[in-house]
Amino acid sequence: MATVWILPPDAAIAGSAPVIAAAGDIACDPANPAFNNGKGTRSECRQRYTGNMLERGGFRAVLPLGDIQYECGGAAAFNQSYDPAWGAPAVKTITRPVPGNHEYQNSGGTDCGKNASAYFSYFGSAAAEPGKGWYSYNIGSWHLIALNSNCARISCVEGGPQEQWLANDLERNSRRCTLAYFHHPAFSAGATSPSMNPLVLPFWRDLYQARAELVLNGHKHNYQRMKKLDATGSPDKVRGIRQFIVGTGGSDLSLGNTPYPGTQVSDDDHFGILKLTLRQASYKWRFVALSGQIVDQGSEDCLAGHS
Repeated sequence: MATVWILPPDAAIAGSAPVIAAAGDIACDPANPAFNNGKGTRSECRQRYTGNMLERGGFRAVLPLGDIQYECGGAAAFNQSYDPAWGAPAVKTITRPVPGNHEYQNSGGTDCGKNASAYFSYFGSAAAEPGKGWYSYNIGSWHLIALNSNCARISCVEGGPQEQWLANDLERNSRRCTLAYFHHPAFSAGATSPSMNPLVLPFWRDLYQARAELVLNGHKHNYQRMKKLDATGSPDKVRGIRQFIVGTGGSDLSLGNTPYPGTQVSDDDHFGILKLTLRQASYKWRFVALSGQIVDQGSEDCLAGHS
């Protein structure tokens, strides 16, 4: 059954459209030499500064898109690195996370645990049921769906518990506009060729069938915006899903050499956050760098309805 969170009222002016913030690949391990007592360097460990953007933002929800705490999502690392940066009470109260592969890693970092135990403990009920980590909630006319794309740990296959939950959740959804988010992107730039992740395609197919508007991901340490894509990843400007990759939360930046054919914008020069204004029947996006520069922006109407 879907978990529906009751979020606090907008911090923005009454009657205005809610704004949410998203980014993944966030907090360095405190043992990383670039951590520098939380101050980071020019090119690494910038979580403190992206966190400052959240505290100034007046957001309705904050979406950490996985790989929230390096290297292994340990409890002590969360307390020393992520929490001082993105864990301010006003931010944590509205945080709705998804786990990445580093939350499940059990070696190579500070205070490593097993099965993302520190992630589920740190976020508590906001991360949904330990061992699962998928849930949904509503903001205005929007339905938001958080999924666990660690498919080697949590099944993502068609007919499995998570995919069946997703299909049922989408069938029950009565909101005009739908946004899903999970750590691993279905389509992205690659080192030598464009990348497609078949493990998460069952999610993508369900979302396409339900006429979802947006999918947000992390994992790749850069910003990428795709054309609207169909169930196979081919352009579909009529009813396709627009995918954003926002792996710019602070850890470090890099970009694959070969973009996915549907890529419209890619950037590996700026740490920052994606701001989404969720209007009644449309949305506006802005990828905002630490300096305040708007690197990418645009708007789109929601699809006319869901099948």
